[in-house]
Amino acid sequence: MPVRVFLIGLFCLLAPFRTVSLAQTATESQTGAQIYQTACAACHGPDGRGAPKSSVGFDIDLPDFTDCGFSSPEADADWIAIVHQGGSVRSFNSLMPAFGDALTEPQIGLVVGHLRTFCREKGWPRGDLNLPRPLVTEKAFPENEAVLTTSISRSGGASIGNQFLFERRVGKRGQYEVAVPLEVRHDDNGGWRRGLGDIAVAYKHALYDSAPRGSIVSAGSEFVFPTGKETEGLGGGEKIVELFGTVSQALPRDWFLHGHAGLERPLAVDGAHNESFWRGAVGRSIFQDRWNRAWTPMIELLGAREHAPGEHAEWDVVPQVQVSLSRRQHVLLNAGLRVPVNERSDRGKTLMFYLLWDWFDGGLFTGW
Repeated sequence: MPVRVFLIGLFCLLAPFRTVSLAQTATESQTGAQIYQTACAACHGPDGRGAPKSSVGFDIDLPDFTDCGFSSPEADADWIAIVHQGGSVRSFNSLMPAFGDALTEPQIGLVVGHLRTFCREKGWPRGDLNLPRPLVTEKAFPENEAVLTTSISRSGGASIGNQFLFERRVGKRGQYEVAVPLEVRHDDNGGWRRGLGDIAVAYKHALYDSAPRGSIVSAGSEFVFPTGKETEGLGGGEKIVELFGTVSQALPRDWFLHGHAGLERPLAVDGAHNESFWRGAVGRSIFQDRWNRAWTPMIELLGAREHAPGEHAEWDVVPQVQVSLSRRQHVLLNAGLRVPVNERSDRGKTLMFYLLWDWFDGGLFTGW
């Protein structure tokens, strides 16, 4: 969301608490709506659309909390952190003061919960279901992200694979993505071959979501174009259609699960076989000083099998750690090692890491 709009919205939301005794405006027995009407409606209006500029006294557009595209993508924890610790905790302007000593966390949670009610449209998955992203396993939440993933392997000759992935949310529940691989491989003559791999486009749609249950389920499809040079080992040389499903589940104490399975079908290639895959990830987020940098260790179990006579399933395990680099937690680094569990004679270990930018939350060089 635009940084300035988010900051001004939260600043205006709680500004009355700076001059009015909290003992008079908020008690533990009050609801979020009551606290909002007493302390927040002067700026935001009783309906959450923002009071007129003539009444608030400044010439800045206030956020419209009835705009579901604005209010639904962020997790409650991020909004609560800013209210509790002030704007600087997420690299917003320090004009947004900290209210952790003035309001209890339950009171702050009630106010944030009431803000959520201004989104009247059904069908927008809540940001609390946007769980950390593993290296390989797809997550179910529709997202606005740019991800650069690098894989380094010495199996079958040294190779470095780079994939740029762009994801953009479509409407309430959809997401399209474009994956562009750029590969570097060491050849038998001691040189290096560089070039474009097979480009893929995909669409994912959330079929079910429940914030109270912490669950979201999506399904999608992907089409792979044979844009790489197969003769130089830079592509598969096949058009492939993939159908897949994903599920993500939030668990107590910041644990979470992801599941991802699908079927790949080559098109118009003699002798090509379908391939199925199944992937799972489990992890937990650990917050430095509770409000600051997040460390998320995860482990993935990956399986795949080509549907051909005599072929067996291949299994890999991927331990990894994701860390938030920016204070806004919209730029993330994840690093891990993909280790074969079986069929080790033909497959080696692969070092993997990605740099993720959640561009909806701000520019790449803002929020630090």
